Amino acid sequence: MSLNVDVVLRGPNGEFDVLDTPDGCDDSAGFESWREKVWGSDVVRSLGARYLPLLDGDWMEVPTEELPLFLEEIALLRARMDVICAAVELHPSHVVSRLDNIEAATLRAQQIGARVLIW
Repeated sequence: MSLNVDVVLRGPNGEFDVLDTPDGCDDSAGFESWREKVWGSDVVRSLGARYLPLLDGDWMEVPTEELPLFLEEIALLRARMDVICAAVELHPSHVVSRLDNIEAATLRAQQIGARVLIW
């Protein structure tokens, strides 16, 4: 199984509508094992990430108003990709491509006032 990153809209009763991923975009946020191995890893946590470590055991949803903070977290992880990949023993291109997908979905959500869901 794999983790997907989606743009979602929440309804008044808490239900959510997952928007279609645009053509040419990838919704992969990594493999299921990445919940713990990458996004919930000690190294990611030690860098101060607060959103992606939530994936360790559950879905992660970022509300619209917190998307700028989430983009800051993504930038932080990009800046330390060498440290992260050395610690989790993955080639940087694998992690960077998933982070690109997460960032692209976040930017799409920000444009329309939606949320980001990784599940």
